[in-house]
Amino acid sequence: MAKKSAPPIRASSRRHLQSHGGSWKVAYADFVTAMMAFFLLMWIMNIVPKDVQKALETYFKDNSGPGKPQPVPSPEGGPEANPSPITEEQAARYAIAMRFKKIVTEDPFLKQSSGVSSDDTGVLLRINNDVMFRKGSADLSPEAGKVVKEVQEALRTFKLSLMVRGHTSDDEFRGGPFPSDWELSGARAGAVVRAILEDKGIAPNRVRAVSYGDTLPLVPTLNPDSPALNRRVEFYFHRADVMNSRVVN
Repeated sequence: MAKKSAPPIRASSRRHLQSHGGSWKVAYADFVTAMMAFFLLMWIMNIVPKDVQKALETYFKDNSGPGKPQPVPSPEGGPEANPSPITEEQAARYAIAMRFKKIVTEDPFLKQSSGVSSDDTGVLLRINNDVMFRKGSADLSPEAGKVVKEVQEALRTFKLSLMVRGHTSDDEFRGGPFPSDWELSGARAGAVVRAILEDKGIAPNRVRAVSYGDTLPLVPTLNPDSPALNRRVEFYFHRADVMNSRVVN
């Protein structure tokens, strides 16, 4: 008895099978691509510092409706009067200000003798000389190491320049190895810059030092606490293409 042969496949059915035989490959390729993009995103988020993530969050977060620009955040906690889209340089300034404000706030020793402020040119970190140096000396104290380390980290993370400004009080100079307050404040600013540049990943042309002696007191010398406030080192982070009175002063 002859076996029955299978019914022939119609041409239309053959074309149908051929047209759908490779569709799963396209779907699989799309899935693999999506997974690669996901893991790449997770890796990038893992290597970006937390303060940078916070700054970027303020850029993309929209609380005022779609299509409206976000106000530039202020380190003091409020937006500027005229909202405008935040730039990369503004985000960097904000992240640096938040970084140092957190450090100063969490350290009781620094909290009593430091300050952080910002303007449209840069960010200023002010540290009292009692934290950085012994009175009349240009040798860095052990406590200064933490400040220097945080400044190095900020310079490695952000493409900004730094001006280190040395100040003394009008009663600090009492002889010793320095002929005047100018030499003393200059030696202190130079000592800070040398310590910062021990990190070879920071280009020397990004960091400058300037001496003011007792010519720019922070507060008027009207009470016994004034000299301690006026003895200070200031770290001013600014764009490399900006060198004006705000940077120098």
